[in-house]
Amino acid sequence: MALQIVDEEGAQALSMRALAERLGSGTATLYRHFGNRAELVAQVVDHMFGLVELDDQELASASWQQSLRVVAHAMFHALGRHGNAARLLAEQIPVGPHAMALRERCVAVLLKAGFDTSLATHAYVTLARYVCGLAIQLNHENDAGRRRHEVSVAALRSVEPAQFPAVHSIAEALPVSVEEVFPFGLDLILSGLGAFRDGG
Repeated sequence: MALQIVDEEGAQALSMRALAERLGSGTATLYRHFGNRAELVAQVVDHMFGLVELDDQELASASWQQSLRVVAHAMFHALGRHGNAARLLAEQIPVGPHAMALRERCVAVLLKAGFDTSLATHAYVTLARYVCGLAIQLNHENDAGRRRHEVSVAALRSVEPAQFPAVHSIAEALPVSVEEVFPFGLDLILSGLGAFRDGG
């Protein structure tokens, strides 16, 4: 129910009072389960990570790049379905059981692939933030968002070639959707991580 509130009304709408009203109960009842809003947010965030569906058999037989690619796509689609709720990730580092299990899986892949602990840490954080950031944007590719985007694209296409020649040269290739740019950026990150690990 808490996730439904966020999906429908936005992250800012989630409060103990709002959830109590949806459930038809008093806030005092909720405080028996959650000490404060931060605890409620933590539960919602961890629930989202529990929606990430992975095939352990597929991951076990894959390279480290493919394993992380599969996990990243699964996270992107799970969080993208709840982009408003993904914004809650900005409030705290997710440390619930589902988030921890996913983090453990990714970091273990990196360590097994020969990344030292410092590089594995930076690699995981970079990947997780990339996924979460684009998942939030994915949620806003709605009608209003598309209209705003179209206005921006039209402005880019109308730039003077003499003043902004580089921008003018790519204007016709726009817009690029979040769905399209996600795998491109992910491949860049994974390729870069491989180069860092190998000292390139």
